[in-house]
Amino acid sequence: MPAYMGLIAQIDDQLGRLMGWMGEKQLSQDTFIVFTSDHGDYLGDHWLGEKELFHDPSVKVPVIVVDSSKTADVTRGSVNAALVEAIDMVPTFVDWMGGAPKPNMVEGRSLLPILHGTPNVNWRKITVSEYDCSMRKARKILDQPVSDCRVVMVFDGRWKYIHFEGFRAMLFDTDTDTDTDPDELCDLGDISCDPEHAVHHTRLETAFNTWARGHHNRVTTTDAEILARAGSEFSRGIYIGFWDEDDVLEAKHSNSGEGGN
Repeated sequence: MPAYMGLIAQIDDQLGRLMGWMGEKQLSQDTFIVFTSDHGDYLGDHWLGEKELFHDPSVKVPVIVVDSSKTADVTRGSVNAALVEAIDMVPTFVDWMGGAPKPNMVEGRSLLPILHGTPNVNWRKITVSEYDCSMRKARKILDQPVSDCRVVMVFDGRWKYIHFEGFRAMLFDTDTDTDTDPDELCDLGDISCDPEHAVHHTRLETAFNTWARGHHNRVTTTDAEILARAGSEFSRGIYIGFWDEDDVLEAKHSNSGEGGN
């Protein structure tokens, strides 16, 4: 533990030096700063070290943002409980620099609407974390093939669902208001024993399956570009998959152009 405390003190000291230098160079007023981490550390919690599973000591990491723009003054100094993922960083940086992040190429969502206090932001309802345990001792203990050593967490702000390929899922109620199980010591994933929790198990399992099916689609062309290209084969004199001229005419006049694909 003393070694970790020393590292924390070192980070604090070095960040102080960095912020001081930025102030001297007058860079603070036009710089976007994010302080975060890729994961936490159990440090003995749950009798574990490092980042083996998806309990809060491992997956709940700080995200401290300093947006120097005037539009962020409305939320400056506040705390927001929105479900944020590490993949949100890149689209946030692109957006802040004036670019338009393409969702087909960059995963995640820009945080600027939240930072700038945009009303009624339609934010994500779940957050997802993935882990590959193929190089850990667990693979041998569980007798799993490498390809099945996948673990995925789905979290909605209270209920945490953890999917293990080939095994039943785990489920935790982390509600701190009722102090139900904030330390995640009571696994409710066996719905045969806890049928009252089946609704949350099924709901998050469905969310997991939806996320898995929709993950990593096209990465080179946006949906808007594909819609704009629909029917463009007609201008090149290419007609494939039509029965007759009437079928061609119908496809040409179609808004979607799907008849020419």
